[in-house]
Amino acid sequence: MLPSGTRRIRVYAGIDPLTGKRNYLTETIPAGRGADAAAEEALTRLLNQVNERRHPRTKATVNQLLDRWLGVVKLEETTRRGYVSKLDRHVRPALGQLQLGQLDPETLDSFYATLSRCRTRCNGRKFTEHRTTTGHDCDERCKPHLCKPLSDSTVRQIHWILRGALGRAVRWRWIPLNPLDQAIPPAQPRPNPRPPSPEDAGRILESAATDPDWGTLLWLAVTTGARRGELCAVRWADIDLDHGVLTLSRSIAQVGGKCWEKDTKTHQQRRIALDEETVAILRTHRKRWQERALALGSRLRPTAYVFSLAPDASTHLRPDSVTQRYDRMATKLGIQTSLHKLRHYSATELIAAGVDIRTVAGRLGHGGGGATTLRVYSAWVAESDQRAAASLAARLPQLPRPGASGS
Repeated sequence: MLPSGTRRIRVYAGIDPLTGKRNYLTETIPAGRGADAAAEEALTRLLNQVNERRHPRTKATVNQLLDRWLGVVKLEETTRRGYVSKLDRHVRPALGQLQLGQLDPETLDSFYATLSRCRTRCNGRKFTEHRTTTGHDCDERCKPHLCKPLSDSTVRQIHWILRGALGRAVRWRWIPLNPLDQAIPPAQPRPNPRPPSPEDAGRILESAATDPDWGTLLWLAVTTGARRGELCAVRWADIDLDHGVLTLSRSIAQVGGKCWEKDTKTHQQRRIALDEETVAILRTHRKRWQERALALGSRLRPTAYVFSLAPDASTHLRPDSVTQRYDRMATKLGIQTSLHKLRHYSATELIAAGVDIRTVAGRLGHGGGGATTLRVYSAWVAESDQRAAASLAARLPQLPRPGASGS
């Protein structure tokens, strides 16, 4: 009991696994009538939490957990950088100093709602967004803050990142339960691929054809649906022109100025059949590179990259540079699109042609046996299904309808 009459309950709860210090559960009961009974009740409750291991075993903060988790979790480099960026921008400033035991579904739901209103969590505060954090003279680039909500998909990504980190904390017995199991993230956004129209795709390919190498890259993007990193990683040894098969087993990743070769997104190798026109275009492309190598007194090696800026094709293209060139070309043509949408174009055209979902998924490199493909391109699948039904009915004999005129 404190001199003021306030009761302070303190129960030993073991050694903090993070700091190695003794951990205590504490609760304060204000002085007054019934304080003794309330203190006994609190003591019993805290002892039960310790006995049943329902108490946090550490006073670690969210920041400390994230640091520990990022130090042990195995992630692809690009994935890790994406996680760190989201955590540093959104999670650490808002929740980083909270102890893990203070996290509850209400706190997390409120956090998600705040991000969905404004990514800077301004809470209605008015301020100027400066063009730089260093000393400067303000100009037209320094403007009053306007709330920009964080997209539902990004909030969901933050939810799953935190769920993984807190799940590890449960395994380590830092906390008894994962509060993310009861928090509710925004609903998953409805897929909206928006591929270019056939007319726009034709204009893009015609414009790219003025540079044969560039035109070949975009043609292959359209006909195979390969990701940009996969296209940058293709070597001549990956293409069997005699049998018309392209093997995709690698990808080029880029973050800032750093590039490296890695597995494909799904860590799987896939073989894609090539049509006769694509094979002919690639034969011409290879002959062009063979002539370049011959002019240098060399030969085109099987390990050479199919798309390269080096005279001997010994280095790959940089994915970001490919995207930037495509964006400039599309802008010049007055077409609002992106390089990734050529992948959507390939998928939707295959579905419209009646190709089954599993085959489309295999060409795109989607996992889940076609579940991802079906979710993303459900509108095109439904349209294709309706055309199939109409086509089937049109081939059947017309049966008499009872009660119809003339029967």
